Amino acid sequence: MWKWLHPYAKSETQYRLCGKWIPYFALASVLLLSVGIVWGLAFAPADYMQGNSFRIMYIHVPAAIWSMGVYASMAVAAFVGLVWQLRNAYISMMAMAPVGAMFTLIALVTGAVWGKPMWGTWWVWDARLTSELILFFLYLGVMALYSAFQDKGLGAKASGILCLVGVINLPVIHFSVQWWNTLHQGASITKFQKPSIATPMLWPLILCIFGFLALYIWLSLARYRVDLLKADSKRPWVKALLLK
Repeated sequence: MWKWLHPYAKSETQYRLCGKWIPYFALASVLLLSVGIVWGLAFAPADYMQGNSFRIMYIHVPAAIWSMGVYASMAVAAFVGLVWQLRNAYISMMAMAPVGAMFTLIALVTGAVWGKPMWGTWWVWDARLTSELILFFLYLGVMALYSAFQDKGLGAKASGILCLVGVINLPVIHFSVQWWNTLHQGASITKFQKPSIATPMLWPLILCIFGFLALYIWLSLARYRVDLLKADSKRPWVKALLLK
């Protein structure tokens, strides 16, 4: 298995593979989000209690889901980097960090906009909201810690450790609505039972969730390629690439 994977560990190979996959994920992201958002905003029926205010969930829910998904992926990359001492694992971790921070910020802002008509306030120190805000600070902390070191190897290790420690916040975010009394509603689709959201509202939401996933992969791959070039700027394959 390791012999099969070994050729793909080369930065040059990863750079070229990312370049091949980026157009597909970009196209998938544009199509899924275009259809899902238009369907959800214009054609899904209004909620019987929330009216049209619920439509912001087609942005809020996917962003919130993948704010945690991106961080979990970063933690996997950090673990690989710390255990197997793979530099590119750290590079991928840092490539994902700004994308995850952006998703988390979108989730926080859209949650506040949604909460104003539902709760009568933009913000409460609700368990779900507070733990999501902590996640945003974790993203910022990982990026700031990495930038604080002149030795990028040490910075990557320190950031990786912080990332792994922060994983404890992910189950807190997910189960906060079950562990504490909160204003935030419970899960609607991430349940073992039948989803409690109506089918005409569910399908565009699913499209948006996969659209955000494709967007995350697209942006992360694009950033990863750039970071590979920076890290290997003095390597022969980069110089050969520039000559072309």
